[in-house]
Amino acid sequence: MELTLLGTGAPDGLPRPDCPCAACAAARGARSRAATALLVDDALLLDLTPGAVFAAARAGHSLTGVRQVLLTHPHDGPAVELPAGLPPAGRVPDGRVLTLISGHRVRAVPMDAPGTGYEVTSPEGERLLYMPPGAAPAGLSDRASEPYDMVVGDIVKRPDAVARLRAVEAVGPATEVVAVHLDHDAPPGPELDRRLAAAGARAVPDGTTLTVGAYHAVPDVPRRTLVTGGARSGKSVEAERRLETYPEVVYVATGGGRAGDAEWADRIGLHRERRPAAWRTEETCELVELLASDGPPLLIDCLSLWLTDAMDRVDAWDDAAWAGGGRSALRQRTAELVAAVRGTRRTVVVVTNETGSGVVPATAAGRRFRDELGRLNASVADECEHVLLVVAGQALTLRG
Repeated sequence: MELTLLGTGAPDGLPRPDCPCAACAAARGARSRAATALLVDDALLLDLTPGAVFAAARAGHSLTGVRQVLLTHPHDGPAVELPAGLPPAGRVPDGRVLTLISGHRVRAVPMDAPGTGYEVTSPEGERLLYMPPGAAPAGLSDRASEPYDMVVGDIVKRPDAVARLRAVEAVGPATEVVAVHLDHDAPPGPELDRRLAAAGARAVPDGTTLTVGAYHAVPDVPRRTLVTGGARSGKSVEAERRLETYPEVVYVATGGGRAGDAEWADRIGLHRERRPAAWRTEETCELVELLASDGPPLLIDCLSLWLTDAMDRVDAWDDAAWAGGGRSALRQRTAELVAAVRGTRRTVVVVTNETGSGVVPATAAGRRFRDELGRLNASVADECEHVLLVVAGQALTLRG
């Protein structure tokens, strides 16, 4: 089954008309995207958009053989003129199955937002799922009979759609996931590619033709990732993004609770509200045991609070205790953690703070913490396939 993406942008396209934002200003030439529309085997058109005839011609295809035009979502604004020779466009009620004269079978899949998804099965048996903008499959409870060969949808705005499909094994290791409906809230250029790769997905330019079911190297998702940055740099958000397409994640909070501290409680509350409801939280500093066990991905936030606890345990803040055995005890504990990161079989994203670029602490204990955290960060980074530095909300790849 051959799929041509006549457009890959949001319904208003990219750049949006008359939008002055930075993303729209940069979306020129090859970075511009027309509204998403899919042409399947030159016989089925999913979503009718302005300029579809010309988009097909630029991609080396024609719409003259199209036997069915299906819409996935309500189209705002003026009506799109139906090109001559095309059958009337319409939507199919959820659950209804159409069999086209070309031999393709189309099933309408219910979504959790206005619109309809379509599962397309070719005469040869390849299976494609196409989802409308801002939507994810609704009512998934049973295991899929087999994974889709390709899933096309709004991966940037609805990463949980992939998580839901993975939970029922409708997306498997060989499923090609393609992001469309790309709007001006999607990062441009390499940053978009990097973010999608973390989800095992990719984006392609308008006019690209893909073969559904053909072998394609799925983006390699690193097993271990370290995310570092300064205070309020966006490092925790970046870490969460890397796991948002997984159906189950264990969020390891190393800070615990602080009785009577309202500001700390507010911080914890904001983190919890941001995380998917399916994620499980564990408040612990016993990281070695978690890393050694099997289970879903771990998001550890953060190493600096873990180090604070480790230094508390050996009384490392006291100069005499530090010199009298605290240093060696702490180094042993950190070495055990680094070894656990090296040996883990789980997918792990670790957050830490970058403290060595600011003001030199005024106390010996403060300088000790800064130095030990720098050593710990470097050791953990050595064991990670992917290392990111987040500055002002922008992620810079240091490794991987």
